[in-house]
Amino acid sequence: MLFRSRIPTPLSATRFRLQAELFAFRKEADLYVAEIAGDGERSVDLFHSLAGQMPDVVDFSMECLRSGRSFIGEGLRRDEVVEAIARLKVPLVASAGVELAVFTADEQLSLSAMLDCWIYAKTDRWLALLLDRGLEEAAELPRRSWTVKREDFTGAPELVEAVTAAADRLTLKLT
Repeated sequence: MLFRSRIPTPLSATRFRLQAELFAFRKEADLYVAEIAGDGERSVDLFHSLAGQMPDVVDFSMECLRSGRSFIGEGLRRDEVVEAIARLKVPLVASAGVELAVFTADEQLSLSAMLDCWIYAKTDRWLALLLDRGLEEAAELPRRSWTVKREDFTGAPELVEAVTAAADRLTLKLT
């Protein structure tokens, strides 16, 4: 055989994840916005990693759609928040349904209930950080062909317990 053809990737290997990890970066009014597309595990891992790039003192909020409870803390040490996020990684990937935000007056890092990662900032410093992590910039991201409504997030007692434990550890206020 003179020419070898590429062996096609099995459909099951790519059906539920993107071929490449992509992000869209744009400026809206006076804010830079980064929308990151990836599978759930990678998004949670990236959220954890990027939280370590926030300033030393941050505010942190969690909204658990499964329990209907929201928590917020102000003036927290970044390292403690990053540790709390690390403890939430496994239950988040397994069940989703919690919205997280690490923020300051100048920037916000968010993870949606569907495990989509977003960044809002007054500077473009996040562009270089995303490129350094091997993500590809795209003009537009492919849209998800399915979604889950807020009220469809039920059950997952392990996740609810993990969120409650994180709120207690960080002494977050119930809102």
